[in-house]
Amino acid sequence: MKRIAIDMDEVISYFSAKCLELFNEEFQERYTDQHLQGKKLMELDARFEKKVDQYLANESFFLELEVIKDSQKVIKELSAYYEIYIVTAAMEFPASLAPKYRWLKKHFSFLNEKNFVFCGDKSIILADYLLDDTPSNLEAFQGKGILFTAPHNVNETGYTRVNNWKEVKAYFL
Repeated sequence: MKRIAIDMDEVISYFSAKCLELFNEEFQERYTDQHLQGKKLMELDARFEKKVDQYLANESFFLELEVIKDSQKVIKELSAYYEIYIVTAAMEFPASLAPKYRWLKKHFSFLNEKNFVFCGDKSIILADYLLDDTPSNLEAFQGKGILFTAPHNVNETGYTRVNNWKEVKAYFL
């Protein structure tokens, strides 16, 4: 059975949307995903540099992330044909480990928790495919990298791209 490694933030959870929500609330701004097109949070507003660390230090941040539409359904379907691993960077923010784990157990309980990988460098992952929103993770990956569209990566080229979970399903099934 082939393996698909799937990133968590911006692929199965709305990470940036939560950051924008908290930032807008705190600073009375009205930033949306449209403002992030082709930019990272810090490029949108310099105040994000200090705030993101604070947001991520709060355990409730990861627990309150919304699930990206159709990800649960499609991953469940894929798991009949592929070994599925959720691979998420967690070493920069060690406090995120337990909340990310609990979030995955809550929203993807049909997956084997032994297939949850918390790491810092995704190049160590041995899988056939990596579905990720960060091009640098795909560059270092030894299998086939697939870029999942997120606001910050809309201008990236050079990778097979999927825009949503319906396209993921069409690609793999």
